Amino acid sequence: MNNKLTAFARLLKIMDELREQCPWDRKQTFQSLRNLTIEETYELADAILEEDLEEIKEEIGDILLHMVFYAKIAAEQQAFDIADAINAVCDKLIKRHPHIYGDLSVKDEEEVKRNWEQLKLKEGKKSVLAGVPNSLPAMVKAYRMQEKTAQVGFEWENSTQVWEKVEEELEEFKHEVKTGGSDEKKEEEFGDILFSLINYARFEGIDPETALEKVNKKFKSRFEYIEANAGRNLQDMSLEEMDALWNEAKKK
Repeated sequence: MNNKLTAFARLLKIMDELREQCPWDRKQTFQSLRNLTIEETYELADAILEEDLEEIKEEIGDILLHMVFYAKIAAEQQAFDIADAINAVCDKLIKRHPHIYGDLSVKDEEEVKRNWEQLKLKEGKKSVLAGVPNSLPAMVKAYRMQEKTAQVGFEWENSTQVWEKVEEELEEFKHEVKTGGSDEKKEEEFGDILFSLINYARFEGIDPETALEKVNKKFKSRFEYIEANAGRNLQDMSLEEMDALWNEAKKK
């Protein structure tokens, strides 16, 4: 424990020094750091997907630096400091885990999640969806909304029903395409397909964001193989020639 506290104290000291002495660090604000923090978060997400532990370690450090940075700026504004932020999350964790820090009994993970949502409502949250950030990527947001509403019983009984909903949405989309529906209506029906597919993935224990990103990486790797082995401009190749290289990439 001591080495962890020493390391954290070292980071706080360096942050104080940088904020006082470095022109770039002195200039930063909540707003100027925001996009950088988002970038660091995605870099951590990439490292996790690659299961690169050394990279995960580095990105955790980068994100921790950003959290300390925000707290330092807030302390300068006499709003709060890093201790306030840490104590606040500790208090929240204790309050929302009565099965650990109280006398409540739970039987499994699902009951823990249901209790968590109920406790949040008791704390004054007006909706179970209040904790879903508006700026989340759409696929992640859909998954989180479905997950949260399921905790209060707004849920299909089984995956068969969910797949039937997928098929229903597919038919509605095909109908709009076939009958020349408006772009807005086709967009709406296509969105319904994606939303229902995300729900089905959730029932099957699949993280749709991770699944799609793995496909993205696979597509990128195979297409780059085509580019590397084409021997000429892709514009001069037929689809059949490119497809042959694609199949080579699949075998490799």
